[in-house]
Amino acid sequence: MNTSVATVCLSGGLVEKIHACAEAGFDGVEIMDADLVAAPESPEEIRALCDRLGLRIDLFQPFRDAEGVDDATFADTLRRAGAKFDVMERLGADHMLVCSNVATATTGDEDVTAGQLAALADLAAERGIRIAYEALAWGRFVDDYRVAWRIVEKADRPNLGLCLDSFHILSRGHDPSAIEEIPGEQIFFLQLADAPALDMDVLQWSRHHRLFPGEGDFDLTGFLGHVLRAGYRGPLSLEVFNDTFRQTDVVRTAAHARRSLTWLADRTATENGWSGARIREAQHVTGIDFVEVAGADLRDVDEVLGQLGFAFRGRHRSKPVRLWTAGETRIVLDEQDRAERPRLSGIGLTVGDARAASERAAQLGAPAAYRRTYRGEVELRAVSAPDGTGIYWNDRDPEGSWIREFDGGDAHAGFTSRVDHVNLSYAWQEFDEAVLFMSSVVGLGARQAAEVPGPRGLVRSQVMRSSDGVVRFPMNLAPPTAPVPDRHVAIRVDDAVAVARRARERGLRFLPIPDNAYDDLRARFALDAPFLDTLRELGLLYDRDADGEFIHFYTPTIGGLFIEVVERRGAYDGYGAPGAPVRLQAQRQLARTRQRWTEGAA
Repeated sequence: MNTSVATVCLSGGLVEKIHACAEAGFDGVEIMDADLVAAPESPEEIRALCDRLGLRIDLFQPFRDAEGVDDATFADTLRRAGAKFDVMERLGADHMLVCSNVATATTGDEDVTAGQLAALADLAAERGIRIAYEALAWGRFVDDYRVAWRIVEKADRPNLGLCLDSFHILSRGHDPSAIEEIPGEQIFFLQLADAPALDMDVLQWSRHHRLFPGEGDFDLTGFLGHVLRAGYRGPLSLEVFNDTFRQTDVVRTAAHARRSLTWLADRTATENGWSGARIREAQHVTGIDFVEVAGADLRDVDEVLGQLGFAFRGRHRSKPVRLWTAGETRIVLDEQDRAERPRLSGIGLTVGDARAASERAAQLGAPAAYRRTYRGEVELRAVSAPDGTGIYWNDRDPEGSWIREFDGGDAHAGFTSRVDHVNLSYAWQEFDEAVLFMSSVVGLGARQAAEVPGPRGLVRSQVMRSSDGVVRFPMNLAPPTAPVPDRHVAIRVDDAVAVARRARERGLRFLPIPDNAYDDLRARFALDAPFLDTLRELGLLYDRDADGEFIHFYTPTIGGLFIEVVERRGAYDGYGAPGAPVRLQAQRQLARTRQRWTEGAA
């Protein structure tokens, strides 16, 4: 696979971007004219840097408003083009992207447009430069790749071809299958971008909301399949305009971008049954082996788990690590971490082949996570997710493997359970990368995103889950100005009311739920008075749909996490979303009360 990326995708200056692209493993770059104009380095210096780092300069872009104009304007167009061709020669670039005219075009006559593109191509040919013509989705007269191809055919110049951009084609709903009717040698360049399904002005959509492949709603595997079947053999290049990526760390974003291309190429090959260099197949995740909580002092977490009815299974024989279990739920408390606030630090997943899962992660550029292992201990293969959370793979029976490393505890818990879902939350700069990580590295699928009202704005929630729904990760994006929501582990039990009563008897203080929430439940569902009284008494929340019911409650937050206990009745498949605003406001109110107590004590 031949890969490239436009410098417009990344933050920083041009030299920083080029170094990051090389470090991420790209083969080439598209040099954005604006990046070069702002750079203190000369075109010759940029060329030398790319040569030294082993990067091709695949494209110089963009050249705008070239065709469909009057004679006087076109004469100036040729003057502008000649000056840019001079720069390209100094840069060592031999392909220029020419966008369809959006500003100065005065005619949609395809013969006029073809004649002017032919004249431009003739001028470029004198310098050994090829012109890749692109139909912008908001082009004044040319906004469809099929129209652009007709014009290129009419111009009939060997150094004039097409640039196909997935955003400009898919955002307009154009059928990409006709790409296969274009000779592959006439497709000079390919630009790829994903995007969420939005109903908005296409220019603003393009400029601010493009995503890397695998993060949005476009059928990029189908699109790429059409291009490759047409015979295109050039670079797969990324052109992603996104406000977030232009502000985040350039090295990390470049690695993120490269992972997206690897995933896309592999998935396209898989869907089409093509052979060749492929990455390991994604392992089906069969369950959550454990969740890990880290912090310098986790005694408060010990107390909550004991009050819930978890069994203390003992201490690790060689590390300051403790284990609590309840049925299939295993929570590891790791005090090797010196952070003051407890946090969700790792997730263990069971798969058929942990080695294969680890090798796939390495092929996708996920960094290996170090875990100290002594002789006789189980080696769990692990990588770091974009936010630093460890993802561990295990293909052994846990009861016969790593759990034996804990001594001095009791296997009997007050109830049976399993992990229903792990709710993960992210800052604005981490979310899209995390979604791609979960789909490409972990092999989970994305469900339709939803928005939940919170006290600081809308929280976007994207559920990533295994095909059978056994493993679920609701992933939440905080509003830009709000703190990142706390993470939590949801434990599924058979009888949430019974677990709540026993926990209350052991002294567990639940998250306080306002009476207004129960008035609303009575209005929405006409619940029996005794059942509603039970919910109110124990601080339980409730939801119901056509498929079943959902009863759940929350522990108070400890550091950066809390625990949710859930009971699913029937085929209810949601997460109690109507209660989320209640929970978020209750947590905010409790945090503010604690802050006042702390300030008063000081």
